[in-house]
Amino acid sequence: MLPKGLFYHLGQYYMLMGKVFAKPEKHKLFYKQFVKEVSALGLSSLGIIAIISLFMGAVITIQTAYNTENPLLPPYLIGLAARDSILLEFSSTMIALILAGKVGSSIASELGTMRVTEQIDALEIMGVNSAGYLILPKITAAMAFNPFLCLVSMTVGIFGGWLVGTAVGVITTEQYIIGIQYAFEPYYITYSVIKTIVFAFIITSISAYYGYNVEGGSLEVGRSSTRAVVYSSVVILLFNLILTQLLLS
Repeated sequence: MLPKGLFYHLGQYYMLMGKVFAKPEKHKLFYKQFVKEVSALGLSSLGIIAIISLFMGAVITIQTAYNTENPLLPPYLIGLAARDSILLEFSSTMIALILAGKVGSSIASELGTMRVTEQIDALEIMGVNSAGYLILPKITAAMAFNPFLCLVSMTVGIFGGWLVGTAVGVITTEQYIIGIQYAFEPYYITYSVIKTIVFAFIITSISAYYGYNVEGGSLEVGRSSTRAVVYSSVVILLFNLILTQLLLS
């Protein structure tokens, strides 16, 4: 259980979200912050997402080929298994867990530093809704841009599977393409994007909560970043189970 109790933190979290989703005072200022956060939280993650997806697609393909060496199984099953693994789980859940570590810790440490250096208090004294000004652009930017990261991950992952699979000789290009096309369900992409949007909200809101409510000094900022990553990851796994049951049942 959390130090101050689960229900205490849930109450504080919902109260913070109430402040966050209050009507922005200046729409032009919100748009400027939104564009800034898209670059900081989204574009900066594009490289690591592409690299991880490329190698994971390759690993999934090789492992599938290793476990389907039975001559009774058609070779195109390698492409089919790689496609479904990437679309249904890897490009949404695994990428969200990676972003929880990268983006979540960044948000928590940024807001935590602003809290301990009294920058947030200064905004409040000037009559600015600090929660809405600082957190809302982060949440909306992640929810808007992360689906694009998910689609990039799908594309690069499948490409990585083809590239390495054909390079090491476990499957031909024709067999891989047949496997990708076989019994394809476009809803798999929709399902993955929906999960990505929910996970983006979870990552940014929980990380912002722990950063915004830091108490203490710089040491506590580091601890809040760790808590943000841990609890974001746990909630992502919980909602992955819930959304899978709701969307695929």
